Amino acid sequence: MSTDTVKKSVVESYGKLASAQGGIFSKLFACCDLSENANNVGEVIGYSKEEMNSVPEGSNLGVGCGNPAAFGKIQSGEVVIDLGSGAGFDAFIVSPIVGEKGKVIGVDLSDEMLALAKKNAKKGNYDNVDFLKGDIEALPIEDNVADRIISNCVINLSTKKGEVYKEAFRVLKPGGKITISDIILERDLPDFVKESLAGHIACVSGAEKLEDYLGYIKDAGFQNIKIESKANFPLELMLTDPQVMKLAKEMDFNLNSEEAKDIASRVSSISISANK
Repeated sequence: MSTDTVKKSVVESYGKLASAQGGIFSKLFACCDLSENANNVGEVIGYSKEEMNSVPEGSNLGVGCGNPAAFGKIQSGEVVIDLGSGAGFDAFIVSPIVGEKGKVIGVDLSDEMLALAKKNAKKGNYDNVDFLKGDIEALPIEDNVADRIISNCVINLSTKKGEVYKEAFRVLKPGGKITISDIILERDLPDFVKESLAGHIACVSGAEKLEDYLGYIKDAGFQNIKIESKANFPLELMLTDPQVMKLAKEMDFNLNSEEAKDIASRVSSISISANK
């Protein structure tokens, strides 16, 4: 499966997610549905009720696997870049922290997501937040711009994770910090999952083992790499949903309950920090 094919499918599916704001497409992504359950799951993965209630309706799509801003020690006046910013959820949480003298830059490759994020920013009067169209493997941002970089369950979708971390290193100021939440593999996935577009879009087949993932970060030049948290990823709840199974079947990605549980046991969510 080519890199371009994977990237195109991911962008198209995220576009459908932004347009649908619910329904079966949301279930293909990470850990929850675009319903009232999104807030419940948000609490489980590290968001406070205050944070979730503070953002515009329609920005919490329930597709994260952690709260990367929570352990970033973001300060007032800083410039923060959000890789794969989606509908703006994490960017809007960071906005009041950096304040009027700071800035948040969200980067996403989906036109539909960018449109939704900008709509949400206008709705919430977020004057210090901007959203740019761009590939996280080749950021449309100058060198040494950011004090902090965050990303939430997005880098695993890239087939060029090393390039993502090199780009993050490039745009960070010396001394800057990256904090990300993502998923990694405890054990290898079956070949039929690795080769499935549906599996990739579901943040599964693009995941890699922890030692390989940490290697990308180290090779990019980062130091003080720290695993902030690690937990089981409730993948079996997503993959056994009847609507997901229906859509997955259309994409030639068929799983029974036992297979889904087996795959779930191989996947963990993780939060990592590192410094330039």
